[in-house]
Amino acid sequence: MLPLVQLKGVTHAYLGDREAMLAIEDLHLTVDKGEFVSLVGPSGCGKTTLLSIISGLLQPSRGEVYVGGHPVSEPSAEIGYMLQQDYLLPWRTILNNALLGLELTGSLNDETRRHTLSLLKELGLEGKEEAFPSELSGGMRQRVALVRTLATGPKLLLLDEPFSALDYQIKLQLEDLVAETLLRRGTTAILVTHDLAEAIAVSSRVILLQPNPGRVRRIFTVPEAIRSAPPLYARDLPGFAELFHTVWKEMEIAGREE
Repeated sequence: MLPLVQLKGVTHAYLGDREAMLAIEDLHLTVDKGEFVSLVGPSGCGKTTLLSIISGLLQPSRGEVYVGGHPVSEPSAEIGYMLQQDYLLPWRTILNNALLGLELTGSLNDETRRHTLSLLKELGLEGKEEAFPSELSGGMRQRVALVRTLATGPKLLLLDEPFSALDYQIKLQLEDLVAETLLRRGTTAILVTHDLAEAIAVSSRVILLQPNPGRVRRIFTVPEAIRSAPPLYARDLPGFAELFHTVWKEMEIAGREE
């Protein structure tokens, strides 16, 4: 079976007025269906650029990107993208914000509306359908953003530090909720984060990128006992601290070598 995501020799340069900056060079990566992987690394390693390329928002200077066996040339409903900010529209109710992706893709109907309502219930937002974003906490707003993303039924979910602006307790709760929801639905996910503990707690593999230009430096496989536990409890399991320090040390070395 082919991996859901395949990156083959991806290179990308940003062109300025006087020079070009090589952000990613000859990067190869595969992600299997149903897998949850995290991208970590020092600043300048191209993590967010990579998500933009996988999503189809940015075309690489060179190389090939496939999702579900098909080349990625533009954004599609099969690839969901969740950012640090929720970008809820303040004049729309929570339900109407959650339905926005379906409206934009022309797939809003009675069935997809019912599915979205069930997602709101599943993520603890039942009774909030007619509220407005200003009436919700940051954590609840991010739940709405997740429902909006999942409502279109994406095969792949890209997460660009979606919890980093939240209070630590809410962040941990959302990690658990998102990991459990994606596992139950079999959704493939790629997370970009600066939080190594978060990366290890939610992922099956942690992909460490090195900077200037971005390349895969090392891939860490998370032990089964850790990745099968809820993220909150995974942090207390044997082997977690050891893996954290191994990844941390390798990332420090990558940062010094740039």
